[in-house]
Amino acid sequence: QVQLVESGGGLVQPGGSLRLSCAASGFTVRMYAMSWVRQAPGKGVEWVSSIIGGRNVTTYADSVKGRFTISRDNAKNTLYLQMNSLKPDDTGVYYCARCWISCPRTGWGQGTQVTVSS
Repeated sequence: QVQLVESGGGLVQPGGSLRLSCAASGFTVRMYAMSWVRQAPGKGVEWVSSIIGGRNVTTYADSVKGRFTISRDNAKNTLYLQMNSLKPDDTGVYYCARCWISCPRTGWGQGTQVTVSS
């Protein structure tokens, strides 16, 4: 059974950092493209970043490029999102998904809340 469990969210001040984790079970993350997406209050889902392949090719939305880093630990079967220089616009629920950029809303985890506020 495929399962994704996100964690690591919280309340942080503008300019702060958080690292999100996504523990996967039922499949091997290194064998699939993986992504992070987010949903801000009252807004639609926004793709954030994806990673694919043995060489860990990555891509980012323009809104997070240079501030966020996606990675994965194959030994722990876990996906990560390191978020630096956080802004209030980064507030939302963050989900990991097994997809490349275009992510249908199936098989997502429960999400983790990130709130950037002073």
